[in-house]
Amino acid sequence: MELGFKHQLGLVCVILLFPALCNCNEYFTNSRATYYGTSDGNGTPTGACGFGEYGRKMNWYDGRVAGVSGLWRNGAGCGTCYQVKCKIAELCDVKGAYLVATDQGYGDRTDFVMSPNAFSRLGGNKNASAELKKYGTVDIEYRRVPCTYIGNVLFHIKESSSNPGYLAVVILNVNGKYDVNAVEMWQKGKERWEALRRVYGAVFDFANPPRGEILLRFQVGVKWMIPNIAIPANWKPGATYDTKLQLY
Repeated sequence: MELGFKHQLGLVCVILLFPALCNCNEYFTNSRATYYGTSDGNGTPTGACGFGEYGRKMNWYDGRVAGVSGLWRNGAGCGTCYQVKCKIAELCDVKGAYLVATDQGYGDRTDFVMSPNAFSRLGGNKNASAELKKYGTVDIEYRRVPCTYIGNVLFHIKESSSNPGYLAVVILNVNGKYDVNAVEMWQKGKERWEALRRVYGAVFDFANPPRGEILLRFQVGVKWMIPNIAIPANWKPGATYDTKLQLY
């Protein structure tokens, strides 16, 4: 049976629109969320992503951070951003909270174990937030959204590093909605890139790195990003270096 012109046109429109309709970032997933306690409402510097002290606030997110369970994805989910909305109409803000995954955490069938600051942002006002905390765990819906960190991408050298001999690095301020899938180091003399190991969370390491400047590149989605400057030869454990590279 042949299709009429109108039916053919309609089928073409459906085919063209199908990718947009299936963009999972446009849809919310139902789940549950709870929170943990801290003295100042921010995150914890001991989060399993390896962000350290930076993980307490995560740039402009101002402590709106969370541990995640299934979204952890063996550490690939570290630094990813989400919009989370609770479902008690008289208490919950319609926009919910925008937060960053900085830790691995489990609750009562929850995807998010949120910092006090993040959980409070679920409420429509101060009193509503206080009421939500009495629930302890609430039904939510969430979706992944692009991160909007302030400033350039940063390389933070973990305190466990030693110059020379061992380099461990965590990449900060990666904007957008894609994971950091891999990190590689340029091997001068060998004239090739060599992979760093994801040792845990967002921390990548390399035994016996080359002496002198260190040039790293990292893969975001399927695209390789090369910073405009190298890590200096006199790099120090605990130092943070600006890559002069900004993602949008």
